[in-house]
Amino acid sequence: MPAKKLPARSQVQTENTWKMEDIYPSDADWKKEYEALEAQIPKISQYEGRLGESAKVLLEYLQLRDRLSLMAERLSVYAGQKSHEDLGNSKYQDLVSQAASLTSKLMEAASFEDPQLLSVGREKIEQFISEEKGLELYRQSLSNTLRMQPHTLSSEMEAMLSQLSEFADTPYNVFAMFNNADLKFPTVKDEDGSEVEITHGRYGTLMESSDRTVRKAAFEGMYHTYEKYKNTLAAVYAGNVKKEIFYAKARKYDSPRQMRLDANAVDVSVYDRLIETVHEYLPVMYEYVALRKKMLGVDELHMYDVYAPIVGDVKLHFSFEEAKKIVLEGLKPLGGDYTALLKEGFENRWIDVYENQGKRSGAYSWGVYGVHPYVLLNYQGTLDNVFTLAHEMGHALHSHYSDTNQAYVNAGYCIFVAEVASTCNEVLLMNHMINTAKDDRVKAAILNHYLDTFKGTLFRQTMFAEFEKITYEMAQRGETLTPDALCKVYHDLNVLYFGPDMVIDKEIDMEWSRIPHFYTPFYVYQYATGISAASAFAKDILENGPEAAENYKNKFLKGGCSKYPVDLLADAGVDMRTKVPVQKALETFKFVLQELKALLK
Repeated sequence: MPAKKLPARSQVQTENTWKMEDIYPSDADWKKEYEALEAQIPKISQYEGRLGESAKVLLEYLQLRDRLSLMAERLSVYAGQKSHEDLGNSKYQDLVSQAASLTSKLMEAASFEDPQLLSVGREKIEQFISEEKGLELYRQSLSNTLRMQPHTLSSEMEAMLSQLSEFADTPYNVFAMFNNADLKFPTVKDEDGSEVEITHGRYGTLMESSDRTVRKAAFEGMYHTYEKYKNTLAAVYAGNVKKEIFYAKARKYDSPRQMRLDANAVDVSVYDRLIETVHEYLPVMYEYVALRKKMLGVDELHMYDVYAPIVGDVKLHFSFEEAKKIVLEGLKPLGGDYTALLKEGFENRWIDVYENQGKRSGAYSWGVYGVHPYVLLNYQGTLDNVFTLAHEMGHALHSHYSDTNQAYVNAGYCIFVAEVASTCNEVLLMNHMINTAKDDRVKAAILNHYLDTFKGTLFRQTMFAEFEKITYEMAQRGETLTPDALCKVYHDLNVLYFGPDMVIDKEIDMEWSRIPHFYTPFYVYQYATGISAASAFAKDILENGPEAAENYKNKFLKGGCSKYPVDLLADAGVDMRTKVPVQKALETFKFVLQELKALLK
């Protein structure tokens, strides 16, 4: 039988694609705005040396900066999303490059801003805010700039770093093009004996196959392919690490980790406390692994068995229409305004649904202020895909609530809280699906998925975070990040996190090489802190009803970056400066594991 081939982008039905015309009606309109921004960037320089002149001048500058920044953001988002439709389409790769270059010029033109604001000083800026009502909107932003004084350089040095921004993106760009456009995987036989080409989108489905030979073949096909390029991939990863070390040194930080976390005013103790708390609960993870081994009935549990359903006689498949209905029902506790926005997104092409040739792998939500958010999926009909829909729409609606309740300067929520709304949706959906399960076998399958979500989001992402911590510390000590060194670190972490009942196959040692988020350093730990905060919010909403839902929407979803992220969460009732949210989430994992064990007796 011929292998099942992906459709070309031109073959995808319009109703299953996102409506990019809502940003620009055509590429010609993109070009028109590009030229308008290019012409207006020189206006920025008119304010160099003048930010301390008066409150009026400062406000004029900040409003101009925001207007031009929004133009640059629109250009980047449109070009980026169009390129993600088919990464082999060189036209949109060119637009991405043009947008990045123009954004770099804007950043360079405005690079005097932070040094000048610091020279103006807190006292004078406070005086300006009291004199000019319009500056009140910028209080948090200005306060954050002043907070960064120890790490802000001279105007000349800031301009130089801005000029380096395009170059600094090279490791990520190389990885993204290699991973999404150039890398080709072999075909394997599925359960029906049909030849199926392994793709990023199909890999998850193949790993959930009830046929162990399919899982093993897909697992080996995936990682043997990456292993062929291990030297290149290690060099690209090491290049990204070196870039981060350079920036951390330039900005007078002790480490790249401190630099990345300080951008959101998060202390490194939050990161270390997460790893420490998860280590304390690893025996619960080992108990889960032992249950998986028992239920699969295998003498040895391998890494290709990690995603296999342990309730084997339950076949769960959902059309996209069914997935939308389930998500709408599951998120009803968030209120009618929330579900109305979900429907709007479902019915008005906010979502690019299915995989096609060259399409970016995975899933994400992106968008631009003043236009509805967008969601990219590679929908395959699995239970996990249903939760991905809820997750990404959580991001989308978080953006919608922030954008419609905050001015542009305060709308973009910080990365530290970026995974909270998305994961809260998953927890609420999980609760709904467990409560409406038709029988104990279906309930057990969903409980298993619940545990897999926690395993993947709390344990696995913390393992990723620990990998980053170790490898960056190695590089800072002057150790070379060879493929063998990276594989050893990753292997040892898998041994630690999965415990004695798991065979750590040598293929998994290469998994570090295919994680896109490693090119946004020290991001992944926020999935783990995010699920912890999300669990706390979901529990409150389910126990206390509409009042808790309104608190969550008003104090958190609508908050944008109007406060520092840790403070925003604390004001809404979840304090991530303590171990408590992580401990409570892990206790939930422990409780659900006991529930599943009781059902499977």
